[in-house]
Amino acid sequence: MSASDDSGTAQRPGRAVVVTGGTRGIGLAVARAFRSEGDRVTVLSRSGGPVSGDILSLTCDHNIPDQVEHAFAAAERQQGQTEVLVANAGRTDDGLMLGMDAEAFGALVDTNLTSTYRIVRRASTSMLRARRPGRIVLISSIIGFTGSRGQTGYAAAKAGLIGLARSAARELGPRGITVNVVAPGYVETDMTAELSEARRREVIAATPLGAFADPEDIAPAVVFLASAAARYVTGTVLAVDGGFGMGL
Repeated sequence: MSASDDSGTAQRPGRAVVVTGGTRGIGLAVARAFRSEGDRVTVLSRSGGPVSGDILSLTCDHNIPDQVEHAFAAAERQQGQTEVLVANAGRTDDGLMLGMDAEAFGALVDTNLTSTYRIVRRASTSMLRARRPGRIVLISSIIGFTGSRGQTGYAAAKAGLIGLARSAARELGPRGITVNVVAPGYVETDMTAELSEARRREVIAATPLGAFADPEDIAPAVVFLASAAARYVTGTVLAVDGGFGMGL
């Protein structure tokens, strides 16, 4: 590895990792897992709130192109050219399809899919410029396979991430960049905290392992797909769902 990259940032041990939506839940667990591996980690979020540990936190609304560019430029000035991207940011807005207007549907797709495309495009540009192997991991959801009552927009966007990842894997593979997907099942996060007790019981009954995951259960799968051990894995979807979707 050279002493410095083309941004003039001195290179230190570990890789430069960017995690979107990394200040809580799955994203934070992923960021901490990479940091424990000795990587230089930046988290991007709308709040830009502080993160415990030696992790750089920057404000970025992933729906605004200029903010994406500025956030990546700031991260790379401080941490070096992006070598690993984990695109985790997203949201849900539950409601039955017949009660959801096109604007609400479009907003979900923009946040969960279009903004991810924007992030992947920016990160892959840095990886190509650096001419080093790169790793991209998109966080989808098992709901993108199974569907879920009241989550038409969310499910559509999460399914779209798989097509995005597989097309990007074909385009970027010849340049040494892998693109994969992790599809979590139901995880104990702020998002699932809003579920009713009746729905929680339904999910647990349908999950062979009989429980929701913790965010820390998802992080090792992401770290693996970004590791040298997964250098020949690209375009795949790894379900981490306690058997809820049985690998669909």
